[in-house]
Amino acid sequence: MNRYIKTALLAGAAWSALSTLAVAQDAPTRAEQASAVEDVIVTARRREETLKDVPVAVSAYSAERLAAVGAMDITELTRTTPSLTLQAARGANSTLISFIRGVGQQDPLWGFDPGVGLYIDDVYVARPQAAVLDIFDIERIEVLRGPQGTLYGRNTIGGAIKYVTGRIGQEAEGEFRMSYGSYDQRDVVVSGSAPVSDTVSVSAAVGRYLRDGYGQNLNTGAEHYNKDVTALRAAVEWAPSDALFFRLSGDYLEDDSNPRHGYREIAPSPGSVYDTNAGAGDRNKVRTSGLSLLGEWSASDSLTFKSITAWREGETLGPIDFDNLPAPLLDIPAFYEDHQFSQEFQALFEGERWQGVAGVYYMDAYAAGAFDTVVGGANLTTLTSGSVVTESFAVFGDFSYDLTDRLSASLGGRWTKDEKTGEVFRQRYLGIRSPFFGNASAIAFEAPRTDYEDTRTFEEFTPRVSVSYKISPDLTTYASYGRGFKSGGFDMRGDSVAYPATDEGYDSEIVDTFEIGLKGSLLDNRFNFATAIFDSSYEDMQITTQYPTATPGVVASVVDNVGQASIRGWELESSMRFTDSLAANFMLSYIDAQFDEYLGFVPTGPLNDSCPALAGCVINLSDSRDFQNTPEWTGSAGFTYTHWMGNGSRIAFTPSAAYRGAYQLFESAQPILDQESYWLLDASLVWTSSDDRYTFGVHGKNLSDERYRVGGYDFSSFGALTGNAVIGFYGAPKTVTATLTARF
Repeated sequence: MNRYIKTALLAGAAWSALSTLAVAQDAPTRAEQASAVEDVIVTARRREETLKDVPVAVSAYSAERLAAVGAMDITELTRTTPSLTLQAARGANSTLISFIRGVGQQDPLWGFDPGVGLYIDDVYVARPQAAVLDIFDIERIEVLRGPQGTLYGRNTIGGAIKYVTGRIGQEAEGEFRMSYGSYDQRDVVVSGSAPVSDTVSVSAAVGRYLRDGYGQNLNTGAEHYNKDVTALRAAVEWAPSDALFFRLSGDYLEDDSNPRHGYREIAPSPGSVYDTNAGAGDRNKVRTSGLSLLGEWSASDSLTFKSITAWREGETLGPIDFDNLPAPLLDIPAFYEDHQFSQEFQALFEGERWQGVAGVYYMDAYAAGAFDTVVGGANLTTLTSGSVVTESFAVFGDFSYDLTDRLSASLGGRWTKDEKTGEVFRQRYLGIRSPFFGNASAIAFEAPRTDYEDTRTFEEFTPRVSVSYKISPDLTTYASYGRGFKSGGFDMRGDSVAYPATDEGYDSEIVDTFEIGLKGSLLDNRFNFATAIFDSSYEDMQITTQYPTATPGVVASVVDNVGQASIRGWELESSMRFTDSLAANFMLSYIDAQFDEYLGFVPTGPLNDSCPALAGCVINLSDSRDFQNTPEWTGSAGFTYTHWMGNGSRIAFTPSAAYRGAYQLFESAQPILDQESYWLLDASLVWTSSDDRYTFGVHGKNLSDERYRVGGYDFSSFGALTGNAVIGFYGAPKTVTATLTARF
């Protein structure tokens, strides 16, 4: 009960203050009108709406806002978005770990579905590899918080991130951006678009990102935490009539950055947290590409049909050295590949008092991979390989009706059916690395520990209902309920000898969320805000646990539906323009996430009434478990002061501070890895010419040079055989970057 009271008091204070402002506004002066904050258009409900009117907790970032603070990739949204965690995962620059409101995916292994959906122009990206998207050639980014199971479907139980590119304009235009910064950073982005005829337009963009490492591999001399990325994007648009529109777009990304082996947290460890002594190798390659075709037909003023056809594929090759030492005590060479095809049809309706969308969705996806677990101290290697084929079909609809001029109601639902076929193989070899990774002399000395193929089907109906009321033309309150669904699957690391139940796979997980929100504009549109309280019930959570076995060189994995959890919280984000020269952005969020039940597998006891078996059993561990990547408090504040020069140009200074409370990297507390609270201090100084064609900016990130972990692994319980391995991965140190942009 105390948790409810704490959250309610925080939200109540915000509601009271904002409602008071709403009824105490004076007539605007001309200067105040000029200082108004513009309305932001989003497509959170698959149709264009102003941000302050949509009854969804959503944050929106325009390309201009992101450029003004020198944001390089989508992980920087963590600084300013409530309840959000976006980080580069282990091993590579471009593999994404994402959490929203405590729900997400820490493990990016093939076959494991994310809990936060990523969309590029309404195309679902099924795999987290190459998903740390660099910010270039975009219109905006939207972050939808809470389950989005009705409109966005499977694997959006935490929320969704939408990376939106703009349509091509009617005039030829181009942009050149060049950056140079700390650690010899050299970035070049060139983009342009032009009409080819009255009905056809084309656009293209290329980005080249180079940077030396924040540290070094002291064993091999290679750069560590460097960047070597090439990204391409192109589109062709055809509008043969006012009623028809087609867009063919493609993207390609190649990441040749060196692997991130992490930092050894126990002796012997190098001096800098960005250094390593790893001996597993310095070759890493990530590649992904995609094509999509959008077709729209405006059949009438009230009915539009839309088709979205998409194909994507990718592959990753690279090692992780978990012991961080020259010898192969615990090395993991790995290979992943995936491809997907999806087709979505939508019908969008809009009447005088009603609007909505209905559609069908189909996806055929394949993800596969292999990795060696090299335990050099025992001269043993375990090869793990497998694949998952997913065929998903869904039917959905969401409709809103204006009951009065102020009161609206929305009702939607989605039925999803996922069929998954999993294939898992594990084999032990005598030797360093298996034949799959180049050691032809390795000897398989026992029967496979895992060797099965199985198919399971998962179905779920995910409804959503909301009611919104306009307190005034600029102030809206809403209440909503939504359900999210992430289908079950098969543990790609599962060891049938150590844990026979792995062959049966694991079940789906469900999140039900109730939310009450208040959003709008006050003080004659100079103050925009959105605040919400939410209460989520999380059932059948899928948790991965790894532990040593009695068999030398074997690391066992268990994926279980551990039980239930409750997540409650409050979020506030706002922007304020005080004068023509001074503006500010604020964010504050609070999350209280607790396990109500955590039925975890304990491999070796303890021997008591609840666990009498020496070989291990399942017991309730909720009192000793906590949510990962979910700090209780996060917040940020940023100010922008703009000075206009006599020639019409302007200089903007934007200092900001972001706070992130303490958090665990895994469900079990690990003091050597768990991150304490910290602040990130940034600042930008940007000059813009009078005609907006040229900008020159200097952007400082993490100016206090904070050291903070974004990932890690603890294999110390595996003993000296694997080097007592404990490693951490760290966020970027202090950097300063100068950027010149020219538009023509």
